[in-house]
Amino acid sequence: MSDEIMTTAEMHEAQAMPRARAAHADPCAECAEDHPLPDSLTRKPLDQKSPAEWAYERLILYIENFEQQLDNEHEIAMGFTGADAGVIRIEGIGYFDPDIVTFYGSDPTGTKTQLIQHVGQLNVMLRALPKMVADDAPRRIGFRLVEDLEKG
Repeated sequence: MSDEIMTTAEMHEAQAMPRARAAHADPCAECAEDHPLPDSLTRKPLDQKSPAEWAYERLILYIENFEQQLDNEHEIAMGFTGADAGVIRIEGIGYFDPDIVTFYGSDPTGTKTQLIQHVGQLNVMLRALPKMVADDAPRRIGFRLVEDLEKG
Protein backbone atom coordinates (compact mmCIF):
# COMPACT_ATOMS: atom_id res chain seq x y z
CA MET A 1 0.00 0.00 0.00
CA SER A 2 1.28 3.45 -0.90
CA ASP A 3 1.46 6.39 1.51
CA GLU A 4 0.94 8.74 -1.44
CA ILE A 5 -2.09 11.00 -1.06
CA MET A 6 -4.30 11.23 -4.16
CA THR A 7 -7.38 13.20 -5.02
CA THR A 8 -10.51 11.21 -5.86
CA ALA A 9 -10.00 12.02 -9.55
CA GLU A 10 -6.38 10.83 -9.44
CA MET A 11 -7.44 7.62 -7.71
CA HIS A 12 -10.09 6.87 -10.33
CA GLU A 13 -7.65 7.67 -13.13
CA ALA A 14 -4.99 5.37 -11.63
CA GLN A 15 -7.53 2.54 -11.36
CA ALA A 16 -8.62 3.02 -14.98
CA MET A 17 -5.08 3.03 -16.39
CA PRO A 18 -3.94 -0.34 -17.70
CA ARG A 19 -1.00 -1.98 -16.02
CA ALA A 20 1.51 -4.30 -17.64
CA ARG A 21 4.62 -6.12 -16.51
CA ALA A 22 7.01 -8.74 -17.85
CA ALA A 23 10.15 -10.41 -16.54
CA HIS A 24 12.68 -12.42 -18.57
CA ALA A 25 15.77 -14.49 -17.93
CA ASP A 26 17.53 -12.25 -20.48
CA PRO A 27 17.44 -8.69 -19.09
CA CYS A 28 17.96 -7.32 -22.63
CA ALA A 29 14.77 -8.90 -23.99
CA GLU A 30 12.43 -6.34 -25.54
CA CYS A 31 8.85 -6.64 -24.31
CA ALA A 32 5.75 -4.78 -25.39
CA GLU A 33 4.91 -4.37 -21.71
CA ASP A 34 8.12 -2.36 -21.17
CA HIS A 35 6.96 0.52 -23.37
CA PRO A 36 4.46 3.23 -22.44
CA LEU A 37 1.15 3.10 -24.26
CA PRO A 38 1.10 5.29 -27.37
CA ASP A 39 -1.05 8.42 -27.14
CA SER A 40 -3.41 6.90 -29.69
CA LEU A 41 -4.36 4.21 -27.15
CA THR A 42 -4.90 6.59 -24.25
CA ARG A 43 -7.06 9.22 -26.01
CA LYS A 44 -10.21 7.20 -25.42
CA PRO A 45 -10.79 6.22 -21.77
CA LEU A 46 -10.42 2.51 -21.09
CA ASP A 47 -13.92 2.25 -19.66
CA GLN A 48 -15.29 3.47 -23.02
CA LYS A 49 -13.58 0.71 -25.01
CA SER A 50 -15.21 -2.60 -25.80
CA PRO A 51 -13.30 -5.78 -24.93
CA ALA A 52 -12.74 -6.28 -28.69
CA GLU A 53 -11.28 -2.81 -29.24
CA TRP A 54 -8.98 -3.08 -26.23
CA ALA A 55 -7.79 -6.58 -27.25
CA TYR A 56 -7.21 -5.35 -30.84
CA GLU A 57 -5.10 -2.41 -29.67
CA ARG A 58 -2.91 -4.49 -27.39
CA LEU A 59 -2.44 -7.21 -30.01
CA ILE A 60 -1.10 -4.54 -32.35
CA LEU A 61 1.51 -3.54 -29.76
CA TYR A 62 2.60 -7.16 -29.34
CA ILE A 63 2.78 -7.68 -33.11
CA GLU A 64 4.83 -4.53 -33.65
CA ASN A 65 7.25 -5.44 -30.85
CA PHE A 66 7.66 -9.02 -32.12
CA GLU A 67 8.36 -7.87 -35.69
CA GLN A 68 11.04 -5.46 -34.51
CA GLN A 69 12.98 -8.47 -33.23
CA LEU A 70 12.84 -10.46 -36.50
CA ASP A 71 15.66 -10.71 -39.01
CA ASN A 72 15.13 -10.18 -42.75
CA GLU A 73 14.63 -13.89 -43.37
CA HIS A 74 11.46 -14.20 -41.27
CA GLU A 75 7.91 -12.83 -41.20
CA ILE A 76 5.40 -12.83 -38.39
CA ALA A 77 2.78 -15.51 -38.12
CA MET A 78 0.52 -16.64 -35.34
CA GLY A 79 -0.41 -20.00 -34.01
CA PHE A 80 -3.64 -20.51 -32.17
CA THR A 81 -3.50 -22.41 -28.93
CA GLY A 82 -6.08 -25.00 -28.06
CA ALA A 83 -7.28 -25.54 -31.64
CA ASP A 84 -6.40 -27.22 -34.92
CA ALA A 85 -6.34 -23.85 -36.72
CA GLY A 86 -2.58 -24.13 -37.23
CA VAL A 87 -0.50 -21.13 -38.21
CA ILE A 88 -1.50 -17.97 -40.10
CA ARG A 89 0.88 -15.45 -41.66
CA ILE A 90 -0.53 -12.19 -40.33
CA GLU A 91 -1.74 -9.93 -43.14
CA GLY A 92 -4.45 -8.08 -41.23
CA ILE A 93 -6.26 -7.82 -37.93
CA GLY A 94 -9.60 -6.28 -37.05
CA TYR A 95 -12.33 -6.21 -34.46
CA PHE A 96 -16.08 -6.05 -34.36
CA ASP A 97 -17.60 -4.55 -31.20
CA PRO A 98 -18.26 -5.61 -28.62
CA ASP A 99 -16.35 -8.89 -28.50
CA ILE A 100 -14.97 -10.25 -31.81
CA VAL A 101 -11.37 -10.08 -33.05
CA THR A 102 -10.55 -11.16 -36.62
CA PHE A 103 -7.21 -12.28 -38.07
CA TYR A 104 -6.60 -12.23 -41.84
CA GLY A 105 -3.76 -13.98 -43.58
CA SER A 106 -2.61 -17.17 -45.23
CA ASP A 107 -1.42 -20.53 -44.01
CA PRO A 108 2.11 -21.82 -44.76
CA THR A 109 0.92 -23.22 -48.13
CA GLY A 110 -0.38 -19.79 -49.20
CA THR A 111 -4.07 -20.60 -48.75
CA LYS A 112 -6.13 -17.54 -47.82
CA THR A 113 -7.18 -17.81 -44.16
CA GLN A 114 -9.36 -15.85 -41.76
CA LEU A 115 -9.97 -16.58 -38.10
CA ILE A 116 -12.83 -14.96 -36.21
CA GLN A 117 -12.52 -15.29 -32.47
CA HIS A 118 -14.41 -14.15 -29.37
CA VAL A 119 -12.18 -12.16 -27.01
CA GLY A 120 -13.06 -14.58 -24.21
CA GLN A 121 -11.39 -17.37 -26.21
CA LEU A 122 -8.39 -15.34 -27.39
CA ASN A 123 -5.13 -17.28 -27.11
CA VAL A 124 -2.53 -16.24 -29.66
CA MET A 125 1.06 -17.38 -30.08
CA LEU A 126 3.27 -15.14 -32.26
CA ARG A 127 5.75 -17.09 -34.39
CA ALA A 128 8.52 -16.33 -36.86
CA LEU A 129 8.20 -18.21 -40.17
CA PRO A 130 10.67 -18.16 -43.06
CA LYS A 131 9.64 -15.75 -45.82
CA MET A 132 7.53 -17.25 -48.61
CA VAL A 133 9.78 -15.81 -51.37
CA ALA A 134 13.46 -15.74 -50.47
CA ASP A 135 14.32 -12.77 -52.73
CA ASP A 136 11.59 -10.44 -51.48
CA ALA A 137 11.91 -8.17 -48.46
CA PRO A 138 9.97 -9.48 -45.45
CA ARG A 139 6.44 -8.14 -45.20
CA ARG A 140 5.88 -6.22 -41.99
CA ILE A 141 2.38 -5.42 -40.79
CA GLY A 142 3.09 -4.05 -37.31
CA PHE A 143 3.94 -0.52 -38.44
CA ARG A 144 0.84 -0.40 -40.67
CA LEU A 145 -1.35 -1.44 -37.75
CA VAL A 146 0.21 1.22 -35.52
CA GLU A 147 -0.34 3.88 -38.22
CA ASP A 148 -4.00 2.86 -38.33
CA LEU A 149 -4.28 3.20 -34.55
CA GLU A 150 -2.73 6.66 -34.65
CA LYS A 151 -5.27 7.83 -37.24
CA GLY A 152 -7.93 7.03 -34.67
